[in-house]
Amino acid sequence: MASVLGLLEAREADARERVEDLREAAARAAAALEVAEIELDRRVIAREELVEALAVSAATMR
Repeated sequence: MASVLGLLEAREADARERVEDLREAAARAAAALEVAEIELDRRVIAREELVEALAVSAATMR
């Protein structure tokens, strides 16, 4: 029969492994979020630049 201490140590090791797995998943999610935020910023800037260019173009055509 396994000792109580041995069982607790095994459960602790499992918990540590789960924490490490979750930390790695969180790091991957944070990296993916950063990439997505950069892409969003680029698209917002592109849209704003287009709107500004169209407004200038329309103003010069009047």
